[in-house]
Amino acid sequence: MNKDRTVVDATFVSKKGESFFVPWMESPGKTAGLVHNNHQIRCVSIGGQSMSACFISTVVSSRAAESSIISFALKLTGLVAAAEDGFIALQETSVLDLAFDPQHWREEGLWEDPCVRIGWIHGFNTMLQHREAFGFFVRADSINPLLQLQTDASLFVASAANQMLTHLLMFCHPLSSGFNETEVDNKSSSSSITGLKCPNATETDQEGAAVVTEILEFLKRRMLPKEPSQFHQSQQILKLLASILSQAGPSLQNKLLLTVGESLEELVASNYSQLTRPLMDVILAAYSSSCGDAKVPDQIVSRLLSVMLNQRAPSDLIHAAAAFLCSGHNNRIHMEQSACILLLPVDIITSLALLEGNFIVKDHRLSMMEQLKSKTSCISMICISLKYIPRITLMDASCQPCPPAVVVDAVLSLLRLCSGLSPPSPAGCVTMFRNVTGSGKVQKCALEALSALSSSPEVKVMLVEVFTLLIEYLNHPDSDPTVLQKSYQALLKWIGVCTNLSSITNQLKQDLTQVVRKRVCDMRWEVRDSTVEFLGHLAGLPACSTENGGVCNVSQYLLGGCSFTTPLLVEALHDPESYVRASAVSALAQAMTHSWRQGAVPTKEQAEIVTQLLEILSQDTEGFARRAVLQFFITWFSSHPSSTSSPLLLQSVRSVLLQGSADLDWEVKVHTLDLAELLMDQAFLGQHGYTKGLESHPAQPHPYAVTDKQAYTLHTHSGNHTLSSDLDSLVKQGLLSVLLSGLFDCDRPVCLKACRLLIRLKDVLLLRPQETTDAEKTDPELNCELLSQGWAHEIRNVLGTEDRTSGTDAHTVTVNVCDLVKCLDLEERLDVLTRSSDHFYNSPRSLLQDILTASSAHAQQDSQLKEEVIADCY
Repeated sequence: MNKDRTVVDATFVSKKGESFFVPWMESPGKTAGLVHNNHQIRCVSIGGQSMSACFISTVVSSRAAESSIISFALKLTGLVAAAEDGFIALQETSVLDLAFDPQHWREEGLWEDPCVRIGWIHGFNTMLQHREAFGFFVRADSINPLLQLQTDASLFVASAANQMLTHLLMFCHPLSSGFNETEVDNKSSSSSITGLKCPNATETDQEGAAVVTEILEFLKRRMLPKEPSQFHQSQQILKLLASILSQAGPSLQNKLLLTVGESLEELVASNYSQLTRPLMDVILAAYSSSCGDAKVPDQIVSRLLSVMLNQRAPSDLIHAAAAFLCSGHNNRIHMEQSACILLLPVDIITSLALLEGNFIVKDHRLSMMEQLKSKTSCISMICISLKYIPRITLMDASCQPCPPAVVVDAVLSLLRLCSGLSPPSPAGCVTMFRNVTGSGKVQKCALEALSALSSSPEVKVMLVEVFTLLIEYLNHPDSDPTVLQKSYQALLKWIGVCTNLSSITNQLKQDLTQVVRKRVCDMRWEVRDSTVEFLGHLAGLPACSTENGGVCNVSQYLLGGCSFTTPLLVEALHDPESYVRASAVSALAQAMTHSWRQGAVPTKEQAEIVTQLLEILSQDTEGFARRAVLQFFITWFSSHPSSTSSPLLLQSVRSVLLQGSADLDWEVKVHTLDLAELLMDQAFLGQHGYTKGLESHPAQPHPYAVTDKQAYTLHTHSGNHTLSSDLDSLVKQGLLSVLLSGLFDCDRPVCLKACRLLIRLKDVLLLRPQETTDAEKTDPELNCELLSQGWAHEIRNVLGTEDRTSGTDAHTVTVNVCDLVKCLDLEERLDVLTRSSDHFYNSPRSLLQDILTASSAHAQQDSQLKEEVIADCY
């Protein structure tokens, strides 16, 4: 210990009211203290280099510390000891021996607290970055408690222990295998650190080999459950095994599979349904990383996979086949086998003989039929099949058990059975039909599958059949609102991918028109909402080919276009349900987009719609509809070639901006700022210094990083419009008021958006070429008069100005825009606003930085000044 250090005691107070002393090693002439009170640390003139060690030593040896403080201290210990010099400093004081001794915490009665166990794991895991730390881990015999924590009752503890054991195995294996450079280079950075040479390298290598062996033997020994109560333990071990296999190199994978292969085979043969999914995770992780030279592991993995896809119970077969199909592997045999297993339940239910003559599933058919007689199992297996069979139609044709169009036909048949639209097959089982008849869950899954199948090859020939069935579903009196919604979605999908709709008959068009007119007046608001959404999405679809060889708008072709759609949507603007009103506004935007892009002069009907939308924005009591109104104008402004050519749009924008910025809903205010951004883009795009889009601003630095302030000068530009005239036009539309109102808003997303936009405005106003003269740095024409709102007081404080009262009670503030944007200190505001809360709540490193920052701040103050700095501790 340095002789120029002194010990200063500070009081540490727990939430229970207990207190104890914290000895603090400091330089002469300085004082230090640490007071903990309700998760806050007060740092008073902190300044030495040993404060972390003293804090850790005091906490781990105290009987008064709470578990949360102990957990933090353990994590902090790991952070400090992750560097070799920090590790050595802590080891000299015997802090590490005490902190990472589970027996010490058991004697204190604290090891049972998951918070302490989590701190122990995180601290140790962070520390394992160099050989010295690994040597300490081995000498402390910490492998045994770590292995015990793999099956901890707390899922959080078990998960953290799994991660640490994986890290440890990655760390140890290069030590035990002579540092295969190719392998180490492909591992994480934590593994590569083990290449550091040290005098006891040989001993450490031997220790690493011993640890690897012990871990693998533990996995082998604990994998098999001896009784049902140990299934959780087996699941945790399998989860750990999958994690290791997915990260390890070929050498470790081979060693691992050779060690646990027999146990895995025994576990697979045991047919434990609870372990099907974690077993497939292990097998697929090994399958993904199997190496061509590793003959024995390849044989093990292939044998395990074959058993999983052949000898399991029907429900487990479905899960195993789905897992393999999702894995993306291209093994033709296993892909075809998985596809047949997934199609089998639908084949049995519909009696369509999809797999007739297929020997792959011959042995499974009878057992699957028995399983389908149970309603719970039937619905579960059918839904899993429906979820994954769209993938089958995208497989290579040589692996497909049947053509994609046949799969679509099977799904349609299943939907007819569910709704009673067609009788069951005489060859089928009555019990199975009853299980799916009226099942909303099966209907929803089948409709989702039908939507996904629309993008499969060679299925467009099924358009009329699909169209007919979906209209029947939409017209069915007993259809559930969610089923109707998914029917609309499936219809849109199929219409969207079939660009030639000439096969749709006039009768089908009339049927669709009638059912839409019926459902838009449904008593259930969910149905009305889905119908209105359908009308909007239909209007937004691209043009389609007709029977005459021409091109037509889809909505016009199927429903008659705006003459049918618009009156229904206008009526929905007055719906008693706010969701429906919001959907009607959005649908109108989609329906009118085509005419906006054409640049057509707004009609009287459109002017009336705009009036109604402004009324909704100012009077609607629900935020959904008001947000939709802002989106309507954003869409309009984005779609219109030039806002100046549309007086109706130009007249509306100011009202929308002023009403939107004064809204109580923060999302409405953000959308208002989105509209303001479009105005800025139109006015300033091409100006020197102006950048379009927030992506032009680089990511903000770490909140503790020091950034240089940029020097701004006035920019003058030439062009058809002067900067003053552009800005004056925007001010008249209310842009500046919206930005300033947003900057001082109480909602962080609003402030953040407004601050970024003001910085872009600042760039275009104050950046200029270097040849600009000093005389040009102030432009009197850039003054503007702003109505005094909630932010006016802040503006006056910034500029040091007074209110200028007019003849009425309204107050106004006259500002020079250049002076204003320079005085607002926007970069500092943006830095504060972009800090995520995890700096304060989750990261021990950020807390340590808080403490150091507080120390640095007080080191610059007079030693007699004892002001307190608060640092959050979570």
